[in-house]
Amino acid sequence: MKPTTREITIFAMLGALMYASKLLMEVAPNIHLLGVFTIAFTVVYRKKALYPIYIYVILNGIFSGFATWWVPYLYVWTVLWGAVMLLPEHLPKKIRAFVYMAVCAMHGFLFGTLYAPAQAILFGMSFQGMISWIIAGLPFDFIHGVSNFFCGILIVPVISVLRLAERSLAGQLD
Repeated sequence: MKPTTREITIFAMLGALMYASKLLMEVAPNIHLLGVFTIAFTVVYRKKALYPIYIYVILNGIFSGFATWWVPYLYVWTVLWGAVMLLPEHLPKKIRAFVYMAVCAMHGFLFGTLYAPAQAILFGMSFQGMISWIIAGLPFDFIHGVSNFFCGILIVPVISVLRLAERSLAGQLD
């Protein structure tokens, strides 16, 4: 799974793209393209998609601080990556877009629930406290899930662009 020099460059740019997209969309809380990019990168690069995903996570820590809010980022994006890895690689074309959009939405709806265990451990919450924290965040998770669904419309086009770029680069190397 060792990346080539070309892949290191591409993955660095893709991770930076994820981070830049997050910054540009911070004016709209819980509305972003991170799920879109995570799914598209996973479909195209499979296991190697973890490189740009974790470059994004590290950039978040570098520029926003390696604080307690950051700790769940070490696994919360990996959950989405893992869900996509479990999907068949060759989904029927008729359902592909909807499946990716649904997975993206589900990650948004569950984001607070996925985030909660780390917060509970870091802040010494009881199980009941963690459940209360999840419930208090449900309106934000609802916005997150719905926006991820609609942003998910971009997943298949992003996959197409990445594959086209990969074929073009592969042709230049021949």
